[in-house]
Amino acid sequence: MKLFQKLLLAPAALGLMAPVAASAADLNIAGVSQYGSEEQVTSITQFSDVQPTDWAYQALSNLIERYGCVAGYPNGTYRGSRAMTRFEAAALLNACLDRITEVTDELKRLMKEFEKELAVLKGRVDGLEAKVAELEATQFSTTTKLKGEATFDLGAYTYGGSAKNGNTGPGLDGENLLSAMVFNYDVRLSFDTSFTGKDLLRTRLRSGNYGESAFDGAQYRSTKLDKSFESGAGPQVVDVDRLYYTFPVGNELKATLGALVRNTEMLAITPSAYKSYITDFLYGTYGTSGTYNKETGSGVGLVWKQKVKKGNPYLAAAVNYVAKNAYNGAPEAGGVMTDNSAGSFLAQIGGAGKGWALTGAYRYGQCGTNIRSGTQYTYDNSKAKCSAIQEAGGGSAATNSFAINGYWQPSESGWVPSISAGWGITTFTGGYDVVINTKNAQSWMVGLQWDDVFIDGNSAGMGVGQSPFTTSTFDGSTPYDGNYAWEWWYKFQVSDNISVTPALIYLSRPAGQNTPQGETFNAFGGLIQVGFKF
Repeated sequence: MKLFQKLLLAPAALGLMAPVAASAADLNIAGVSQYGSEEQVTSITQFSDVQPTDWAYQALSNLIERYGCVAGYPNGTYRGSRAMTRFEAAALLNACLDRITEVTDELKRLMKEFEKELAVLKGRVDGLEAKVAELEATQFSTTTKLKGEATFDLGAYTYGGSAKNGNTGPGLDGENLLSAMVFNYDVRLSFDTSFTGKDLLRTRLRSGNYGESAFDGAQYRSTKLDKSFESGAGPQVVDVDRLYYTFPVGNELKATLGALVRNTEMLAITPSAYKSYITDFLYGTYGTSGTYNKETGSGVGLVWKQKVKKGNPYLAAAVNYVAKNAYNGAPEAGGVMTDNSAGSFLAQIGGAGKGWALTGAYRYGQCGTNIRSGTQYTYDNSKAKCSAIQEAGGGSAATNSFAINGYWQPSESGWVPSISAGWGITTFTGGYDVVINTKNAQSWMVGLQWDDVFIDGNSAGMGVGQSPFTTSTFDGSTPYDGNYAWEWWYKFQVSDNISVTPALIYLSRPAGQNTPQGETFNAFGGLIQVGFKF
């Protein structure tokens, strides 16, 4: 410290430390030198006689900790009530100004040293501000988000068995089997709008080209993939695929109203932890496609979930109604809650907790609905035309379907898989007996899934089951409609947005009772599914 600075600081230091305030005339060079070598006070807590309740506490704290211009006080007392001369005050002020000058000089040096970098940052900030302004001016909506999903499927089915005659299959009148390798796609664009932060208006556009592919179940329903789609107007046509609004009613209820909504999208509990995204039966309908038949149309639903602390078990229930023909104003062909609505009433109840769930469900389906999957024999029976039933003198045809589903997941991922299972039964009643012979059909599945296998983020799985098959008939004859379905898959999670899943599928007797007795018929499929999310 320069001698002149010591001279300026000395009065303040000696005045603050002395039992009584000293005047400038009492100072000497030895005192100034002694103060100049005093150790800097670094914290206000070093003063035993200064309390947070003192009126000048914050000011003194800033002088010490922010500006570092208080030194001395070897005995640890500040003696704030003692007077100081104007010379002492000037010395203290000068010390603080010197400190501020040092900081300012350092800042100037740093600004000079990083002048180029600061200029680049300023340019980037200006650019970001311009882009933000442009986005705000051109954004689609402040309340709507776009979520996209694209799926590629490359693969084929091959067929075998004693009932196979060249390129023809049983029950198809010589129609060529769909056995060529195909490349299909499915694209979904969801516009999710929220007005309150708790509600959801979903509008989804969808396009695909699976219509002439075995992966759409065109010949055998069990070959259908979960994500297969094609517009009724043909491939490469974009449809409005979903349009519904969901909103809370109190703390535990949620209501849904939609012009295009699916009954499985209004459930209280997802009844399976098996997520292969491969076959429609084993994954898409949880192995119980008679009940969870993915009926789509105009509908309404109500979901109740017991409000508990996160992680605690809870009860839940859901009811919904979906009418496929609700858009048609002719009572003999459609409407809401009419005999020709092709309506499905679905109810679900169950409980769930951390890593487990158990549910029971019931669906009442009018004529015009179907069981979504099954052997070709049983599936075709479920699609019996209402007009044919009426012409044959049948009554009001309907189905009653029941399902029990559940799953268990380990607390940690690894070599112990999650286990999902489901069993269902469908009873055909009313006028069905005049045109079909299926009285009861059953189905079941078991799915195992391993998460974080070999590499974190990757998963593997295996599912096995029987899609709906006829177990009893109206005429009392013994059905021969049994079948089995297996799938194996491994999902490579390439990134947060891209996945690659090779899969194998084996179907035993997918035609069911359409396979001649004593004959065999099977299908073996392989594919690579690439998924993109954006």
